[in-house]
Amino acid sequence: MKILGIETSCDDTCAAIIEVELNKKTGERVPFDFNEDSFKLLSNVISSQIKVHKKYGGVFPSLAKREHQKNLAPVIAKAIKAGKIKSDKKKGIPEKIKQKEKELKDIFTKDDGFLKSVLSFLKKTNKPQIDALAVTIGPGLEPSLWQGINFARALSLWWDLPIIPINHIEGHILANFITDRKTLPKKLDDLFPAICLVASGGHTQLVLMEEIGNYRTLGESRDDAAGECLDKTARILGLSYPGGPAIAESAKKYSENSARVRPLRNGITVKLPRPMIFSKNYDFSFSGLKTAVLYEFRKREAKTQKSKEYIQAMAYEIQKSIIDTLTYKTIKAANLFQAKSIIMGGGVTANEELKKRFLEEATKLDPRPLFLSPAENLSTDNAAMVCIAALFNLEEATSWKNLQADANLRIK
Repeated sequence: MKILGIETSCDDTCAAIIEVELNKKTGERVPFDFNEDSFKLLSNVISSQIKVHKKYGGVFPSLAKREHQKNLAPVIAKAIKAGKIKSDKKKGIPEKIKQKEKELKDIFTKDDGFLKSVLSFLKKTNKPQIDALAVTIGPGLEPSLWQGINFARALSLWWDLPIIPINHIEGHILANFITDRKTLPKKLDDLFPAICLVASGGHTQLVLMEEIGNYRTLGESRDDAAGECLDKTARILGLSYPGGPAIAESAKKYSENSARVRPLRNGITVKLPRPMIFSKNYDFSFSGLKTAVLYEFRKREAKTQKSKEYIQAMAYEIQKSIIDTLTYKTIKAANLFQAKSIIMGGGVTANEELKKRFLEEATKLDPRPLFLSPAENLSTDNAAMVCIAALFNLEEATSWKNLQADANLRIK
């Protein structure tokens, strides 16, 4: 069984194909086993929009929508080719094709330009030998979500395929199962209960996972997500977009060159708050950190603001503030719920210093939880995580007519 996954929740246009092993007698999915090839990732294609949004210092929704419309057809075509998926050479019945064209107009009622692009792709692309589609329906930016959903609906209609709606947060969590499975336990149940931290540009959530499909949100960001804070503070400091990698690189230079010495050579001391770190709940708030960075920066003379040492010290302190907060609350939850594993996902969790800190803190817990973090290319948005989530949600397959975007979709 092969599944084509599509992801457009924010500014990355993604498509991937996974091959799932089925029981030859019953046709059902073989029980998931970390130590066997119960599935294979055949392709994973990502088209980034970083260059488009760079000058804005963040994602501009209307531009993201336009870029998704432009990129979806070539990205999907590339995923099919990279996955070496054979095509069905049979031609469609003319009468049915005409009917499907009419139904496509209902999908793209407000976007004739996108309809022409999708129709062009469908007419020149023979149906690939895949068995189902999967697409992210939320949470995310609604204009972006709809582009992937509508393209998936068109494929479902044209190719007569069931479609599986996917929760973006669950995808980030389950992306950990795609990486080296030899490092994972022999039994799936050995991971639970798990504490899951999802931290990205749009989300910061702490989730208790009792089993796959059984989630409870313990806490989440009340305002800016961790990644959003990194983007905004990087812009204040004059660093590039996206902010996470830029701040990480600048912070690394400070810690290496200055050996974490404070105050700086000009007598300035840099100290930022750790918002809500000791609150009784598991919520996060990074808007206050962003404001503190702005005030700290503005009170300095222009000469200091342009100083490499000062910018590096600020980057180091911003990164450390976010790492301190994310780590403290996650470890606290893992200890309370006696977690067998700590699972991370989202672009922010690609940060090497964050991973090092978690590995250090996890060793202090008894029992010591297994620490899981996906490969860097699977931390940021991708369609491989959509495919792996689909593997565990096959029973949710539905008609294209039932699909809707939900920008505020909850994980449960």
